[in-house]
Amino acid sequence: MSGKQGAATSGVGFRSERGPVLIALMLSTGLVAIDATIIATAVPSVVDDLGGFAEFPWLFSVYLLAQAVTVPVYGKLADVFGRKPVMLVGIGLFLLGSVLCGLAWNMGALIAFRAVQGLGAGAVQPMSMTIVGDLYSLEERAKVQGYIASVWAISSVVGPTLGGVFAEYVSWRWIFFVNIPLCLVAAAMIGLRFSEQVERKRARIDYAGATVLTLALTLLILGLLEGGQAWAWTSAPSIAVLAGGVVLLGVFVAVERRAADPVVPLHLLRRRLLVATNLVAACVGAVLLGLTSYVPTFVQDVLGTGPLVAGFALAALTMGWPLSASQAGRVYLRIGIRSTALIGGVVAVAGAALLLLLDESSSVLQVAATAFLIGLGMGFTAAPTLIAAQTAARWEERGVVTGANMFFRSAGSAVGVAVFGALVNARIGSGAEADAVDPGTLTSAVHSVFLATAVLAAAMLVATLLMPRDRVRARSATEAVEPAAAG
Repeated sequence: MSGKQGAATSGVGFRSERGPVLIALMLSTGLVAIDATIIATAVPSVVDDLGGFAEFPWLFSVYLLAQAVTVPVYGKLADVFGRKPVMLVGIGLFLLGSVLCGLAWNMGALIAFRAVQGLGAGAVQPMSMTIVGDLYSLEERAKVQGYIASVWAISSVVGPTLGGVFAEYVSWRWIFFVNIPLCLVAAAMIGLRFSEQVERKRARIDYAGATVLTLALTLLILGLLEGGQAWAWTSAPSIAVLAGGVVLLGVFVAVERRAADPVVPLHLLRRRLLVATNLVAACVGAVLLGLTSYVPTFVQDVLGTGPLVAGFALAALTMGWPLSASQAGRVYLRIGIRSTALIGGVVAVAGAALLLLLDESSSVLQVAATAFLIGLGMGFTAAPTLIAAQTAARWEERGVVTGANMFFRSAGSAVGVAVFGALVNARIGSGAEADAVDPGTLTSAVHSVFLATAVLAAAMLVATLLMPRDRVRARSATEAVEPAAAG
């Protein structure tokens, strides 16, 4: 099915011509959606089995790092070889990583195998959103958004619940093995139901840019995670690692300026709308992963509940998000994308401020209600700003623009988790003492994460204010999708 054929097909539901593709995209999105929540509730069980409380943030950050640095590369590959093969490769890597994670024998192996999962997720999520942008008009995307949001809504309940059940009654290893059938079904649906017309192009992948970017982010995250632990913040190793990351980022910019087909086209980053939406995406990623990483830990180790209850608390966050995202399309078609995103930013800031009231005497219901409010705000902000970026781009730019937005979101998540981990480790110390932290100390440590989350939510609101006033409403809501070379 080409983009041109899809645009000509009336209807958005499962029974339309594009219905099988929509189902396949929902299944593919389910891979990333479930993985985003299922591991968080099992972290204490993983640490009990494998040890290494101080290292567990790497389970999130290495996954996000691998995802972040590969998203732009996958976007380029999709323009050359088509969306379909890139999506299938991503699903295959995710499947391989899931199997290896389930077989991990220590924390180091689990962290390494999470990187393999991240390599797969780097293709799955942006390809899903790019295909949606290719096949559906602006008005239709408002409806498709409801279908995609339903995947996150279901995953927000299924993910944490399965994570808690497996950790408490079976084994945490099944949180990875459960991905196997989902990967196989998603791959089969994409392979059988999604066809595309691809205009073959000569591959010009910016390997130098991708390599330098990977090294830069790795050094920065390593410095943030290990600062105050493996070495003092003001020590020579700390300064060298962080400075090296900053210098390599400068080298990356220089490389991209000379690259014939840069992995992150710098000219796109000079557009006000894209700069603002990318900043929003970075803040969204950091806030989401900060809460996903530490809300379950707070509920279990501070409030003294089990993994299953912690899963329900986290589900409140991931339930609020798709609920508001499913309605955001109707709202932005009436009042504009910027206004919709501003409403979401205000709600998210209010919810993040309530995080600062949580302590040892808080109830699980209070934690869940606060997380739910933040989720509502994020849903009204994240999806509309991505759609604004896609709508402002021509077809030949849409894959790159979508990839850039996903890249900033993943990079924000990776750096955010690293910063949160550094804040927590600075409070609880390192070594064996970190594997058995008293509730008072852990409350103080997680509270610093909540404070940082509130600051990031405020930064997200400021970034939303930087968006230009909506021009998208002046365009035809039923605009035709330009003919697709790949999808």
